[in-house]
Amino acid sequence: MSEPSAAAAVLADLRAEGHELDLLVRELPPAAWAKDTPAPGWTVAHQIAHLAWTDRAALLAVTDAEGFGAMVAEALAAPDSFVDDGADEGAVLPPAELLALWRTGRDSLDAALAAASPDTRFPWYGPPMKAASMASARLMETWAHGQDVADALGVRRVPTARLRHVARIGVRARDYAFAVRGLPAPTEEFRVELTFAEGDDVRLWAYGPPDARQRVTGPALDFCLLVTQRAHRADLGVRAAGPDADRWLDIAQAFAGPAGPGRAPGAAS
Repeated sequence: MSEPSAAAAVLADLRAEGHELDLLVRELPPAAWAKDTPAPGWTVAHQIAHLAWTDRAALLAVTDAEGFGAMVAEALAAPDSFVDDGADEGAVLPPAELLALWRTGRDSLDAALAAASPDTRFPWYGPPMKAASMASARLMETWAHGQDVADALGVRRVPTARLRHVARIGVRARDYAFAVRGLPAPTEEFRVELTFAEGDDVRLWAYGPPDARQRVTGPALDFCLLVTQRAHRADLGVRAAGPDADRWLDIAQAFAGPAGPGRAPGAAS
C-alpha cells in the first residue's frame, strides 16, 4: 500500500472510531456526562474534553508548529497537571457545547491530515510523526478514552479490526515503555502474535521475527487494553515467554508521556 493510500485508510478508520464514540454520548442526559469513569477524577465529560484538547494539539502540530511549540512549553511548565488541566477546562462546559467543540476539532484535524504531505513529519509530545502515524495515534486515544466512557456507562463495545492500529502502536512503543521508566530497552526483538475474531473470520496479527526467542501471545483486544492501560495484566489473556517480554507486559504503554499507574487487578470491564 502506498503512503498516501495508507494515510487515507487510517483517516477513514479514525473517522469511524470517532463516530462510534459520538453515537455513545450524543443522546446522553446531562447527569450521565457527570458519571465517573475508571480514570480517577475523570467523568465522561473529562474524557470527551481530553479528546477535544488533544485533537486541538494535533491540529496545531500539523498546521502551526510555533503554536504547538508554545503548547509544549506549557506542558513542560506543569508536567504533572497539564493533561488534567486540559480535561478540566472542557469538562465544565455544557454537554452540548463540549460535544460541538469535539466534533469541530475532529473535522478540522481530519481535513488537515488529509491535506498534509504524506512525507512530512510533524512534532508531537513523543517522536515526530507523519500524517498516517498521527491519525493512528489519534485513533488509539479515541479508542482508549472511548473504553473509559463505555465502562462508565456499562456498555460493552464490539471490537473492530480498527484495533490493528492500536496493537501496532503498542508493539512499536515497546522500547519507549522501558525508556520512560529509565530502564534499558531489550536487545532482542520480540515475536508478538495476536488473534482477532470477527464472526467466523479469525485473523492472526503478527509482528517481529517468527523465530524470536521472546514472545507475546493473546487476543488482540486484551493486548490493546493492556498497552493503553485500560485493564490490568492479571485480568487479560496476554502471555509472555522470556524474561524481557514478561517485564514488558508489566510496563507496556502505547501513549506518549509519563508512565501511568494503570488499572488495579479486578477492575477490568
